[in-house]
Amino acid sequence: MQELRLKASELLLREEWHDSVQVYTQFITLCRSHIEKHPPPLCNSPHLTKIQRSLCLGLSNRAEAHFRLRDPDKALRDCNQALEIEPTHYKSLLGKGRILFALNRYSAALLCFKSALLEDPQSNETLNGYIEKCKKLESLSRTGAFDLTDWILNGFRGKTPELAEYVGAVKIKRSEELSGRGLFATKNMDAGTLVLVTKAIATERCILSNEEEDSAENAQLVMWKSFIDQVSDSAAKCTWIRRLISTLSPGDDEASLEIPETELFKGELTEECGDLEPDLSSDDLLNILDVNSLVEDSVSAKVLGKNSDYYGVGLWVLASFINHSCIPNSRRLHVGDYVMVHLSKDVKAGEELTFSYFDVLLPLEKRKEMSQTWGFSCHCRRCRFEEGFWADKQELKEIEMMGLGKGKGMVDFGGVIFRIEEAMKRWNVRGREKGYLRASFWGVYEDGYASVKRWGRRIPASDVVVESVAEAVGSDERLLKVLMRDMTNMSGVLEIERAMKLGKGVYGKVVKKKLLRSLIGVEIQEQKVY
Repeated sequence: MQELRLKASELLLREEWHDSVQVYTQFITLCRSHIEKHPPPLCNSPHLTKIQRSLCLGLSNRAEAHFRLRDPDKALRDCNQALEIEPTHYKSLLGKGRILFALNRYSAALLCFKSALLEDPQSNETLNGYIEKCKKLESLSRTGAFDLTDWILNGFRGKTPELAEYVGAVKIKRSEELSGRGLFATKNMDAGTLVLVTKAIATERCILSNEEEDSAENAQLVMWKSFIDQVSDSAAKCTWIRRLISTLSPGDDEASLEIPETELFKGELTEECGDLEPDLSSDDLLNILDVNSLVEDSVSAKVLGKNSDYYGVGLWVLASFINHSCIPNSRRLHVGDYVMVHLSKDVKAGEELTFSYFDVLLPLEKRKEMSQTWGFSCHCRRCRFEEGFWADKQELKEIEMMGLGKGKGMVDFGGVIFRIEEAMKRWNVRGREKGYLRASFWGVYEDGYASVKRWGRRIPASDVVVESVAEAVGSDERLLKVLMRDMTNMSGVLEIERAMKLGKGVYGKVVKKKLLRSLIGVEIQEQKVY
């Protein structure tokens, strides 16, 4: 036993985790065999107490090796078994706290660290660091009060901000309008409101070459294989991760899938994930990843920090429940391995949260082509309206060919905008539906307001069109760009507030107002107003 313990300790110090687990397993087996053959009498035997303590140490060290091998289930099991023998075992309490902390179970981790501190007050520097981190992240997971301002102001230099799992006022329900299940708001919320923050089960990134298409495809294939291997490994080693992944759709038979409780996706859970072991075959996992993985560099996303130089893919489970719509109301920020989802426009309680999986500032036929490449057909309100509206409107098709089918230098964009607006008046198109059509012809409006001055009041002001499109399809950097470009022709607090609201929809409320003004270029204009 002494030889095995020394050998296992040496392997642990050399960070040879697999070999360390094997030798510690032999040592633990011998300890248990000895205790079984020589059960402790009613009065404590010093010899047996020594063996029991050796067993505790062996279990806690094996837990450390399992943890380093990213096997939290086995690591937690070893810590719990050690604490059953000696509830105040310092190393087991510390190890269990670190494992729970890594699994985002901040409250449970905090209890372990506090108990360990009682057993060894001299370790207060290390433990107090963990305790403060637990308190901070537990508070963030409850309040969602994240602030990326300083990090962005420093040019993303230094350490990436510490984030925590956060689930806001949302729940999973059946989607009546879109397919399958979706994520829904449980209360009224305004643009920029953070609705969830979650860490990826796994991510993989690479730099794609723009020069050789074959090289880029090969890089993506290698990246995809590595990504699948990471997810498979995590699912095999952690029951909780396996259960999370098993809630996702494999792409068929949506009606038979259960509606998981939102509580499942919060970090603060009990250690046990239930008695039922999730059944997740290799084929199921591949189908789930094919349907639910998210690309970081997306039209509805912004990658912050060093990862912006890479092409990345990841699996963020709760975010994967957000369906596509051509009238999206949500956007996401990618920070490290976390995704932060916020609203791009105001939503009401009961409204489904949606992303744009592709560019929705395009005409109906273009969007249909894009949706087919994603393997689905969109049946959102905008698509249903335009499907019936465009069918008998030959003039719209002519306008589309005129404004979007030629080189920019050959088009009188002001004339095209004028024709679109006049046509909508004749057809009595109002409200959101006017925003839908303007969004479909956004390319015309964007180029038109950049080059056309002589049309004056015969076409609507750019801020009117931008607000109309934003109400329909949510905030977008391209809308913000046009609004701020024409800001020199505006004055007044209302215009500034309109720009700030659009900016919140793009960047979210995780940045302070002063930084938001700088990001959208509103500071100079505000000085003119005041």
